[in-house]
Amino acid sequence: EGFNVGRKLVKSAMEYIGIKAIYPKYKTTKANKEHYKYKYLLKEFKNDNNQVIIEKPNQVWSTDITYIKLEKGFVYLAAIIDWNSKKILSWKLSNTMDVSLTTAVLNEALSLYPKPEIFNTDQGSQYTAKAHVDILKKHNIKISMDGKGRSIDNICIERFWRSIKYEEIYLNHYKSMNELRYSIENYMKKYNTKRLHSALGNKTPNEVYFKSINNLEFKKQALQIAS
Repeated sequence: EGFNVGRKLVKSAMEYIGIKAIYPKYKTTKANKEHYKYKYLLKEFKNDNNQVIIEKPNQVWSTDITYIKLEKGFVYLAAIIDWNSKKILSWKLSNTMDVSLTTAVLNEALSLYPKPEIFNTDQGSQYTAKAHVDILKKHNIKISMDGKGRSIDNICIERFWRSIKYEEIYLNHYKSMNELRYSIENYMKKYNTKRLHSALGNKTPNEVYFKSINNLEFKKQALQIAS
């Protein structure tokens, strides 16, 4: 039946043998009460089981920010994912999580791939900021935002965060930004080119995404980046 022990004893034992618990971190983005919050547009794509079903690449992109602990301090990782193919379209690391990070990762994705019909985010101030919203409006992209406190509305990127954290980030100890960047870059390439998804018919994100791109200029440029 075992023994009843307290958390302090478990914590001390784990520290003694040099292991740490793997667990998710807190939410990074925070809302600005003065900024306009857009409606959640993905409701129209929900099936009878309340699951969002996106039928083609570049129909919906999603983005989010998470933080990663280094030996001294921590940094922020932002990424954009194509909802249908699960492909990571762009990502960036930064010491800050202001709008310069979100606009940089957005501009990079738009320079590499055909624009999406809808761009979904949470209600964080980085995404409601004028600089970020203006980019989306300039490209005539519909803006969608999760309901307040509803990270499940952006489940696609949330699942990716879980994958990269449990398969890469939480299993390593990073001493520097460069060390972390190298690790993430390798993971992203493997994820896009080799990671098979049962939801994609056991295909990789790249296989599903590039099969649908008809614009040869975009396809050639994107394939060069992915290789």
